[in-house]
Amino acid sequence: MAVTPVGNPYVESSDLVANYPGASEALAERIDIVGVNPFANAAARDAAIPSPVQGQMCSLNDDNKGYRYDGSAWILFSGAGDANFTNAATGTYTTGGIQYKFLTLTGSGSVTFDQAGFADVLVIGGGGAGGNFQSGGGGAGGNLFITNAYFALGTLTVLVGAGGASVAVVGNEGTPGNNGIASSIGSYYSPGGGGGGAITRQSGGTSNYATPGLNGSSGGGASMTDLGSARNGGAGISGLGNNGGNSAASYGAAGGGGGSGAVGVAGSGNTGGAGGAGSSNSITNAAVTRASGGGGSGVTTGGAGGSGGGGSGVTSGSGVAGSANTGGGGGGGFGGTDAVGGAGGSGLVIVRVVV
Repeated sequence: MAVTPVGNPYVESSDLVANYPGASEALAERIDIVGVNPFANAAARDAAIPSPVQGQMCSLNDDNKGYRYDGSAWILFSGAGDANFTNAATGTYTTGGIQYKFLTLTGSGSVTFDQAGFADVLVIGGGGAGGNFQSGGGGAGGNLFITNAYFALGTLTVLVGAGGASVAVVGNEGTPGNNGIASSIGSYYSPGGGGGGAITRQSGGTSNYATPGLNGSSGGGASMTDLGSARNGGAGISGLGNNGGNSAASYGAAGGGGGSGAVGVAGSGNTGGAGGAGSSNSITNAAVTRASGGGGSGVTTGGAGGSGGGGSGVTSGSGVAGSANTGGGGGGGFGGTDAVGGAGGSGLVIVRVVV
């Protein structure tokens, strides 16, 4: 018996009749490996092939799709169409001749797919809180938008991240804002935003200890400084957000938190930096801007929150909170024990499929 250049066996005229059973078995085994063998469903396939080998292929009649074993799992390789979820849709619409339905989750839960395939998904992480003492604005939660994301059959857990919580001033000790919490659906994650920096003044002392903004999906804005040089905003994650704004070089203005669409604005003079703008998305057929940074505090003027849910910074008292389910950063607080930073806005998950 000979083989083709790619390894498929065949019977030659010189083979003896006694060799035919072994040759037939080799041919059948080869077809089992390289052929696209049909099965009723995944359970039937797994019962028939308990120990698949890498490169083995099959098709399933229940979803009319082809699969290839990659050495550890059966992976879809052909025939993928549109996914379908069984949850009650939040809304439907038709645009460009295509009908969609979408599901908006404003809190943690789950999504059940009864048809594997592709869907569009928007995942917004929780926004960071503003700092609580002459402080910078919180950075926006991550803005992850994927078209044609693949979802397998089954139920996926959805986590909607909370915004970073406000932190109260204890004595004269300022504290940076808390980072926001990540949102996710299955393996698709969007991190939370970074907290805004805050000045620490040791009890009974006169020296200010400025802190930079915290890193996050978008970075928090830096606190005010009197060090003669600007403090840096926190770093953002490329593709999901942007850096926070720096403080002014001298005492008077903190930086704004970064937004998903723009960096946070640096503080200038006695005016706090504005939060970076968010990003517009029309997954629900209405253009909505989300995931913007919070404004930094200022001696004479607080920085505005970025367009898309960011809270504004203040000149006295507590910063303004980011808007719920936008991933907006909280505004920076200014003053003494009442200078609470604005809390970050919670995140969001939206799934859209073709009907």
